[in-house]
Amino acid sequence: MGILSTRKNKKYSYTPRYYKGDGNPYELKHKFDDFRVTAGSNKGIKTKFNNAVDDYKHNQDTSGANRRVLIIIGVLILAFLFIIDFDLSIFSNNN
Repeated sequence: MGILSTRKNKKYSYTPRYYKGDGNPYELKHKFDDFRVTAGSNKGIKTKFNNAVDDYKHNQDTSGANRRVLIIIGVLILAFLFIIDFDLSIFSNNN
């Protein structure tokens, strides 16, 4: 055991007694891999953004969640403007 070398972990070849499935039972898999393109191992921010935009365009929103999020954001913005006493009269065209 050297001073600068790190200790290696032990590897075991354990197989479960009652497992009769396909593949490795200990494989960690993202639960949305089968349904979305954006959950993969994408490299780069541009690829991730393009995949997210394509996924947003091609999947229909059946529950109205997008509209609900926009309404919540609008209410929060109006509440913030009310708290900081923003004067909305600058948008009116009074001479």
